[in-house]
Amino acid sequence: MTSDQDATYFNSFRDVVRTVHGSLDVKEVLNAMVTNITVVMNLKACAVRLLNPKLRTLELAAAFGLTDGYLRKGPVDADQSIADAMAGKTVVVEDATADPRAQYRTQAKEEGIAGIVSIPLSIKGRVIGVLRLYSSEPRVFLARELDFAEALGEIGALAIENAKMYQQIKHDYEEVVGDIYNFVGYRRSI
Repeated sequence: MTSDQDATYFNSFRDVVRTVHGSLDVKEVLNAMVTNITVVMNLKACAVRLLNPKLRTLELAAAFGLTDGYLRKGPVDADQSIADAMAGKTVVVEDATADPRAQYRTQAKEEGIAGIVSIPLSIKGRVIGVLRLYSSEPRVFLARELDFAEALGEIGALAIENAKMYQQIKHDYEEVVGDIYNFVGYRRSI
């Protein structure tokens, strides 16, 4: 990797960190992340799927570079589709059209996807979803490229956690304020 590529990766990382720092909107952060990764890593596409623990499916949270048809291909089973990522391991599938770990091989071929990298998104050791990188040609990813994508995945997971905590705090605050108004209204009626 050249120093120009290093600078591009660094600037992209910084852009995503700024977005996380300046927004509690998870959709905005994840969209910035998948767009940046796709462009900077010269990928076909990138997506974030979050775990629905009740259904054990990976639900789309953000995507860039994929067609609507591919995105609506069907439910992505967390225990079937590149399941090792749900165990906390980055998984590289070099041929998504033939590898049994890829759940939708025919659809991947129709979409022009050759390879898939699945990176776990985790918070405090608990996997909450995956960051998926899609290449249109067979590709060997350098360790530095995977490190970059994993670091952005960690930032994305933190953004999701921050937004959840913010929503919980906001909800708790609104309940307390509501209780105070109810109490004050009750006291005035006495």
